[in-house]
Amino acid sequence: MPFSDYKTAFVTGASGGMGRAIAERLAAEGLTVHAVARNATALEDLAKASGCVPHELDVTDTKALEALLGGLEIDVLVNNAGVSRKGNILNSDAFDIDEQIDVNLKAAMHCARLTLPGMIARDRGHIVNISSIAGHYEFGGHTAYHATKAAIHTLSRQLRVDAYGHRVRVTEICPGRVQTDIFSRVENISPEDARKQFFDGFEIPSVTDIADAVSYAIGTPACVNIGMIEIMPTMQVPGGLRTMRPGATD
Repeated sequence: MPFSDYKTAFVTGASGGMGRAIAERLAAEGLTVHAVARNATALEDLAKASGCVPHELDVTDTKALEALLGGLEIDVLVNNAGVSRKGNILNSDAFDIDEQIDVNLKAAMHCARLTLPGMIARDRGHIVNISSIAGHYEFGGHTAYHATKAAIHTLSRQLRVDAYGHRVRVTEICPGRVQTDIFSRVENISPEDARKQFFDGFEIPSVTDIADAVSYAIGTPACVNIGMIEIMPTMQVPGGLRTMRPGATD
């Protein structure tokens, strides 16, 4: 469906990284973009740079989401807000698990719940869920993150079923390593150290590459639904197979 058929967008986690790049791209395409995040200063900067409408809001506050989305008619929903915590289920605490479920999954479900009925009534709309290759491949650590992103994959498929018979499309974007600040936050290191560890010397996609994928999926004709896009560095491959001898430590 061409962008001219849409008027508004709602982007969560829009204060930086992929969320900001996506919000800027959709605004450049002519949509009125409602940008949601907790960082008021970053949102104000985004609003000045792109014309987005800023909303300082914690997506885990369901009542606040209901109040905001109850007064908006949204054509494009981008569920981008997400958090990750270092460690697996053996060393996660209750907050680690609850926060990731609340931000990565519950908030996305509520945003869909609050916007999909209007899309169906108007017979047009697009939901874009920013997932991760962690939702499809298992690798060490981050158990709760893997679980929530796998749930986003299932949610994306199920929303297509829920919208069956209407011109409402659902796309799951699954990035691998992308140049964002999530690595410094997850590893609890400085942005400079994160750059040295995760980006320097690698050929890594940027946040604008993710925005390109979102724009492509939304901009296709109404008869085309791009269900899922994996975006990884050419030099990155997922998965792996390990076999351990009993009693070994590695």
